[in-house]
Parts: sequence; C-alpha cells; structure tokens
Amino acid sequence: MKFTDGNWMIREQYEVKSAVEPYDHFIENNELTVHASPRPILIRSNILNTPLLTVQFHSPRPGIIGVKLVHFDGIEPRGPHYVLTPETGDYVHIEETDNEIIFTSGSLRAHVLKGEEWNISFYRGEKRLTGSRVRSMAYIIEGNTKTYMREELDLGVGELVYGLGERFTSFVKNGQVVDMWNKDGGTSSEQAYKNVPFYISNEGYGVFVNHPELVSFEVASEKVKKVQFAVEGESLEYFVIDGPDMKDVLVKYTDLTGKPALPPAWSFGLWLTTSFTTSYDEETVNTFIDGMAERNLPLSVFHFDCFWMSGFHWTDFTWDKQTFPDPVGMLQRLKAKGMKISVWINPYIAQRSKLFAEGKKHGYLLKKPDGNVWQTDMWQAGMGIVDFTNPAACEWFAQYLRDLIDQGVDSFKTDFGERIPTEVVYYDGSDPQKMHNYYAYLYNKVVFEVLEEKLGKGEAVVFARSATAGGQQFPVHWGGDCNSDYESMAESLRGGLSLGLSGFAYWSHDIGGFENKPQADVFKRWLAFGLLSSHSRLHGSKSYRVPWVYDEEAVDVTRYFTNLKCKLMPYLYKSATQAHEQGIPMMRAMVLEFPNDPAVEYIDRQYMLGDHLLVAPVLSADDVVKYYLPAGKWTHFISGEVIEGGKWLKGEYDFFSLPLYVRPNTIVVHGANDTRPDYDYALDATIAIYQLEDGKRTATTINNASGQVEVSVQAAREQDKITIDVAGSGKPFSIRVYDDKQVTAIDGGIGEIIDGIVKIPAGKEQITLTLQL
Repeated sequence: MKFTDGNWMIREQYEVKSAVEPYDHFIENNELTVHASPRPILIRSNILNTPLLTVQFHSPRPGIIGVKLVHFDGIEPRGPHYVLTPETGDYVHIEETDNEIIFTSGSLRAHVLKGEEWNISFYRGEKRLTGSRVRSMAYIIEGNTKTYMREELDLGVGELVYGLGERFTSFVKNGQVVDMWNKDGGTSSEQAYKNVPFYISNEGYGVFVNHPELVSFEVASEKVKKVQFAVEGESLEYFVIDGPDMKDVLVKYTDLTGKPALPPAWSFGLWLTTSFTTSYDEETVNTFIDGMAERNLPLSVFHFDCFWMSGFHWTDFTWDKQTFPDPVGMLQRLKAKGMKISVWINPYIAQRSKLFAEGKKHGYLLKKPDGNVWQTDMWQAGMGIVDFTNPAACEWFAQYLRDLIDQGVDSFKTDFGERIPTEVVYYDGSDPQKMHNYYAYLYNKVVFEVLEEKLGKGEAVVFARSATAGGQQFPVHWGGDCNSDYESMAESLRGGLSLGLSGFAYWSHDIGGFENKPQADVFKRWLAFGLLSSHSRLHGSKSYRVPWVYDEEAVDVTRYFTNLKCKLMPYLYKSATQAHEQGIPMMRAMVLEFPNDPAVEYIDRQYMLGDHLLVAPVLSADDVVKYYLPAGKWTHFISGEVIEGGKWLKGEYDFFSLPLYVRPNTIVVHGANDTRPDYDYALDATIAIYQLEDGKRTATTINNASGQVEVSVQAAREQDKITIDVAGSGKPFSIRVYDDKQVTAIDGGIGEIIDGIVKIPAGKEQITLTLQL
C-alpha cells in the first residue's frame, strides 16, 4: 500500500501524521514507553490540536524486541490474535544516558535517541541491523473513513529480504509489493495460499508483524531503502528478532510462534492419489495399488480425493454409496496391503450435505450480519462455512473426523480455507478481517488435534494448503494447484523455499503438476524433485498419476527414486527431527545454509535437503541443468564423482540422475531398507563419511522412527587415520569412506573390508581406519 507520491509528496487521499521527535518516556515493569510527536514541540501551545503516538517496547523472549505503535488506545481489541509463547526470566535491561534510552533483550538492543529528531536503531553488538528514522512511524488518515498505522524499517546496502509465506514471485522480495491475504490463486501469480507476515534478512535478523489481518508490505518498492508495512486501524505491533544468523532467527521465531510437530515416519513414503475429477471406485483403487506392488514400486499412503463423497454433498463425511458400498471393508482390505489411508476434506458445507441442516440449526456455520447463514454457490451449491470460533462447532466437526478414523482413515487432506468471506459474523465476535487468514490456523488445528487424540502424539499428519503464522505446528503443507510444466516445477520450488524461510519445516507439491497431464519427460523430472522433497505425493486434476500411464521408463524412475528416498530415511528423519526441535526447514534455501557465500543469495532453483545434501532439479527438456557448488570437495551421491566447489557448473543428466551432492566433511547414514520409510534405521546402517579432511571432526545421530536418538556417531581424521565412535547402537553396521584414498586396514582387526565397505559386528563402538593410496 503506497501512501507517498515519489520521495517528497503525499498522495492526495491521505493525511500522514508521522513521528518527528520524542516528547517524553517512562519505564515500568521491564517495558519502555516513549511518546512521539508528529511536529516539533517548540512552545507550550504546540501540544494542542495534535496527535501523540505512543511507542511501547517490550520483549517476549531473549533476542526479540516487540514494538507497539498506538494512536487511539480506547478501542477494545478484537481477536483473533496469534498465539505466542513468551519466556519468563530476567533478560530485559533498560538503561538511560544523556543521549538515548537503550532497551536490551539478550543479544538485541533498541536505541531510542533523545533530542530533536525521532530515531530508533536496533543493534547486535556494534552492528546496526535496522531502524526507524524520522517520519517512518506514522498514523495515516484516508478521507473520513479509514485510518492506518505504518512503519518503515531501514534496509542496508546489499541487504536482501526473504520469506513472507509461500510466494511464487521472485525469491528475493526486494522490489515487491506483498499483501498478506490468503487466496486460492494457484502457483503462477502474486497471490498466495499461505501468507505469513514475517520476513528474514540476509543480515541475520527477522521481523514479525503481529497482525493476522491484511498487512501490506512495500519491500524496497515504495521507498527503495525501506521495508514498509501498514495495517488498517489505530495500532501496529511488530517484533525484531535477532539471529545472529538466519538459522538462529528461525529458531527464535518458531520459539515464539510454535514449533512444527514431527510427522510420523510413514508419511515420508510415497503417497498416491485418485486425482481430483477422475473416475474411480474400489476396483480402480486396487488396480493402482496392485499395479504399484506388481512393479515393485514402494507405496506408503493412498489418498481418496473429493469424489469419495457424492457430488453436491461436500463436505458430508459420508462415502458415496454407489461408488463405495462397503467403505469399512474396503479400508480394511487396503490396510491389509500395507496402506495408510488419507481422505480429502474441507470446511465448506454444501446445502445438500446432511451437515448443513445440523449446522444451521445449532449455529455452527458463519452468519451474515442479519443472522442468516452466509451462503454461496462458488465451489458447492449453497454451501456454508464452519465457524471454528464456536467450540461446539469444533466438537461437531471433530466427531465426524473421529468416525472416519474409526473406519480406518489415518490422515486428512485439509484443502481450501482461503476463500473466507469478511461480510460475516463469528460466534465469538472475532473481527472478520483478522479471521480471513487466521481461519486456516483454526481449521488445521482442529483436524490435527483430532488425529493426535485418536492416533497418538507423533502419528498426526495433515496435507494442508492454506496457512498463516503458527500454522507450521500442523504439518504437512503442500504447494497448491500448479500446472504440469517445467515452469511450474520452478515456481513450486521457489514457493516452497520461501515458505521454509517463514518458519515452515515440511513441504510437498503435486508430482507431475496438478492441472493437465504432463509430458512424460516433465513427469520423470518431477519424480526426482518430488522424491527428494520432504514429502512426496503423486496427484493430479483430470488425469491419473500412476507412472505406467506415461511410459515404462517412468515406472523405473519412480522405483529408483522411491528406493533412494527410503534408503536415505535415517538421514532424512534425523533432519525431520531437527526441523521439529529447532524450526529449521528440511528443504533449505542455499542462503540459509551458506549465509556467507554471496553467490547463493538469489539461488532458488536448487536447495539443501537437510544439512548435507544439495539437490538441483532438472528444469528443462534438454536434460541440462546449471547449478552452483559452494567451496569444498563435493561428492555426487549417485555416481561417487568428486568435484571441487566454489563455482557454477553445467551438466547433462539422464532421468535416473540429477545434481545430488554430499557436502564435504559430513556423515550421511544410509539405511538397509529401500522399500519402506519406517524401519529400524540403526540396524545394518551404513555410516558414510564424505571427504573428511585432515584435522577435521564431524558427527551425526541415527534417530529411531519415533524421532529419538538411538545412535551417536563421531568421526575424526588425523593424517591417514579416521577414528569413528559409535555410541548406543549394539547393532551391526557398516562404514564407507568417500575419499581419494582407500581403507586398507582396521586397527585391532575388528570387522572386515568388502568392496570398500567396512563391516562392523554388533557391540563395537570405536573403530580406527587406515587410508592409503
């Protein structure tokens, strides 16, 4: 939202009252309150007929400083409000000098200058991170009907901004206008399903605007050296979050807004769906599942999309009796084949659904101001929308989910949640503007908590499309409706990396694209990308996504990369556990993992999968991909080729390969099972040590399928000796060293060397290997 006309003028419809100078201040209960005047107070009469802005500094957690700007304070705040988790303790310090007031929280300081000109600066040590200068904070009047609160925070030379939710526009947000308003806009526009009013800077700090309603960002757009954000109303609150690096910012941000739950290990396997509008029944489903088994294609989850229910009845939670006459028996038969079951739901209740009459009678649906049920024909005829601010409505909705879980359902695809009207009245009196984005949080929370209640903590997983801040607690999220082409592969990845820099740890996308049927080459390239993502789902709109409808090579590619993902599960689930505990995403933008390498700042066509694996999907029909390797000796995971990094490379790859490189000086644990994602990761695992340099140490863990550490591994190299300490296993394992030199001896004669792999019997915890040319 632009208020200025160039650098000097204000747009005609606006009157801007901005902070010009500090007037006074006081300190109370670890909070600092400063009053700012929009004009110099030179004589006593200047206090008349002028607004006064109240600026409150507080801290919910160490290293985070909240700033609340208030004009009129007589307005009762209406919810909803983001659920934040403060920390108790004595970590705030406020001091005053002749020239400034300094508010300190952990490593972060806010300096508020006294004197004649308004100025706030945020520091880490001696480094100024950002700040709000004269005329940046403002109260703005539009005509006689609307008011806004605005802040402008400084951007330094070379500073880049990322995040703001799952955005499919340019990865670096500088130069963009970004409005926080969830919309069902696909993946090819500026609209987004998941708007998160949080951005992160390559300077190692983040800013979270604590408003679920429409927040309008001007990121180096209206003013090229500022990030401006504005909300309608009489107050504005934001938090500056210190790193010192980008990972630390995400840790602190998710400490504040919620850590992502750890999805069950089975959810990391391959999901197959019926697709959307295709024709299917139990025979079709069995054809798909049996066809996967006959071709040795590991399959973990089968998903029933919308038409498991009768048309014009969505959502009634009732199986279409004509298509599925024996749903309970069918689910039992599918589960006997090893399938977990997912079904599609949404919070929109068609007029023909049995739930509509129930919801209308009991007041469980959103209402218009006149007291009648809000309805539309968009999507389902006469549909209403569940009011999740009503506890009774939540319980009503949840009971239908419990019934489905009792039938054998393991997961729900929580579709939609973006088309939430604002001309409605909520049960608890919530502000409809604030509820538009926040609705997705409540919707997914209800569904996720039912799954936890029925299946147990650690067994809940949804497939959600809409979200806002805090929604990362209810994984998994997928990228929405994309086209079936290379461009959509790229835009989907861009959106996923942006979401990962917004506090979301797990992310998926429709392999092959959603709209239309992809060309066989697109499908095969998307398989590699999809199976090297956090979660992997074959899904489409009007066409099936079973690989044999493309060609036989697609079947082989599916098998190859599904086997590869299963084999990588010890590494992937350790990464998933890290994501759960710290809030650092599994799929990481290069800038997150290599913040000191300027070459990676704009890269959005490759990513790190966990700490140690670099993935660069092939995004063109000519089989060629350009990619960047940071400094060091990188090992191609598939071929074993070693390449010296610190440069851009270009390669041609067949459908069974892509740039998949292992970072030097690291350990990646390979599992012994390549046919399922949930197994004993420690049993017969291979501890693979990659390009460990002389004098270096590295470590990792093997977590079990519940996320708990079962084995700790450390490796250290001194000249031609590598010593490996493996604590806690008690199970046989192997060691493989990727190095210019070969393993030629095992000190003490423990184990044996077979084809370069060192076999270690159960119970051995320290092994020293000798390397020679």
